[in-house]
Amino acid sequence: MKHYHMYTTVLILSLFLIGCSSDDSPVINEPIEISKEIKSLIYFRGDEKAPTVLINAQAGPSTALDQEIIDFFVDDFNTAGILTVNVHQAQTLTPSIVNDNDITLEQAVNFNAESIETLAKVITYFKDQGRTVYVLGLSFGAFVTQGLIAKKGIDIADKYLIISGRLDMNDVMWQGLAEGKEGYFENGVTPILDSEPLANAKNRNLQRLSSGFGKNRYTKLLNTIEDLSSVTYIYGATDIAVGGLTADEVLFLESKNANILAGDGGHDEPFVGFLEQGLNEAFGIQLQ
Repeated sequence: MKHYHMYTTVLILSLFLIGCSSDDSPVINEPIEISKEIKSLIYFRGDEKAPTVLINAQAGPSTALDQEIIDFFVDDFNTAGILTVNVHQAQTLTPSIVNDNDITLEQAVNFNAESIETLAKVITYFKDQGRTVYVLGLSFGAFVTQGLIAKKGIDIADKYLIISGRLDMNDVMWQGLAEGKEGYFENGVTPILDSEPLANAKNRNLQRLSSGFGKNRYTKLLNTIEDLSSVTYIYGATDIAVGGLTADEVLFLESKNANILAGDGGHDEPFVGFLEQGLNEAFGIQLQ
């Protein structure tokens, strides 16, 4: 699959401290400066004690932690009272796992599981302080976010914005990615794969990370969750990188009460065309 690195990936929404004025009010911890351990897992901007945290699961996959997306959010959107964070993934924390020798699909799945655990650790850290936590997943980060919800439950964070992902990737595509091949979706529907794997081991391995998520059937993994109304899902009908959502995928999201925003564009267009609307509808975040 071609790697489209979107300029976005995480935003954190307003988190409100709950007062303890009555006996019924829950006791929460006062937000404090971020611990050294958590700082080693993130790039962030904003007040470390902000009541709301917008956490980004970055696009890619890439071996570099994206800082530009956080800078974009902070510079272009009204993030007053919000700490904006991008979280490391397994291959950004330790690039050597994909840089040299070919990995197997099983190894890719395990590395992806590490990425989910790191994301969950950062979310839980802020939630345990009583903060409101929003999660933004873009492209590859959309799959990380779906894996997070499937493994940790919908309540691990407060709200989610997922952009340019898929619930049930075509078998021929994820299988081709597992072989280290590039591919795309003609008109967002028909998967087309290169005949030969990529020449570079690192690039083959990054394809396998995508395959490790793409092989999952999220309409089944998420089916045990009764309500996905805290999820806003944006997709492009002619997405050439991951394909547009099928009628069955859309029906699944509708049956779970997810908020769906769809356009005719490809992989990047949903980000460009719907980001402002998506951030507002999902998190109440608006342009400056």
